[in-house]
Amino acid sequence: MMIKVKLAAGNLLTEVAEVKRVMLFIDGSNFYHNLKQHYKKTQIDFALLVDKLTGNDRELIRTYYYNSPIDRNMNEEEYRKQQKFFERIKRIDCFEIKLGRLQNNEDGSKKEKGTDVNIAVDMITKAYKDQYDVAILISGDADLAQVVQEVKDLAKHVELVVVPGQKCYHLRDTVDRVITIDKTYDDCWL
Repeated sequence: MMIKVKLAAGNLLTEVAEVKRVMLFIDGSNFYHNLKQHYKKTQIDFALLVDKLTGNDRELIRTYYYNSPIDRNMNEEEYRKQQKFFERIKRIDCFEIKLGRLQNNEDGSKKEKGTDVNIAVDMITKAYKDQYDVAILISGDADLAQVVQEVKDLAKHVELVVVPGQKCYHLRDTVDRVITIDKTYDDCWL
């Protein structure tokens, strides 16, 4: 943790405040589908969203964005759009993309694999290595509730970002704070 020191004009220490280190963990597909379902739009300015969630009184260490690439052979146009999106968000300061994979199911549908595990491993190992004080999780996946509890057991705080009406009761009950993407975040839409 970083200590922020403020000196008065007379060389006396007047304020010592602990600056909390923040890491964001974004379940990209989950966030996309929740935005699409609730707002009917998905284009977010991730740099601005991350800044607003971090706030001025905390230090952003890194943002991790998890997703799975669309199969180019299944839909070339959607693949290109997603790749263009990945290229755009890669340019954001302290922003890293971690990709899982899409697996074919017997019924022809696709299932994302690796995302939950990647989020879980990163949240726990980075907490254990004391790389952050506050984890901000953007997901609605109840499978991550146990991970959140383990992170909290390591004396870290966890905040959950949701859209209005998003059902993620297990996560809501486990985290320290729930932040709703409401009108306060209207300036984050592209």
